[in-house]
Amino acid sequence: MSDIHMDPKVVNALRDVMEGGFVDLLDTFLSDSEERIGQLHNTREAGDLTLVAHSFKGSSSNMGAIRLAHLCGLLEERAQKRQLAGIQELVIKIDDEYQMVRRLYRAERHRSGPSHFAVS
Repeated sequence: MSDIHMDPKVVNALRDVMEGGFVDLLDTFLSDSEERIGQLHNTREAGDLTLVAHSFKGSSSNMGAIRLAHLCGLLEERAQKRQLAGIQELVIKIDDEYQMVRRLYRAERHRSGPSHFAVS
């Protein structure tokens, strides 16, 4: 498993492509991730867990949150196979990794300056 929390190459590429929208992209990712974390903690059905884990894996991967994406992929696989014993421990690992990612992306957000709504 990767120990990389945030791939700087992906983040830099997103910053370049998104330009003024980069801060909004970070805000959206963090907001959506908070919602997904809540869903993972509250979902008990394997099918629902699979969908949330798959979605979270994709957005994490797109944002360069490598380890988070990997953990979500593990959860998705286990939920698809209906191997739910010990699944709560994996959800806690995902939550812990998200807390690390959130700190990194918030720092990235501050480095990138105010959102495009600010007066120049």
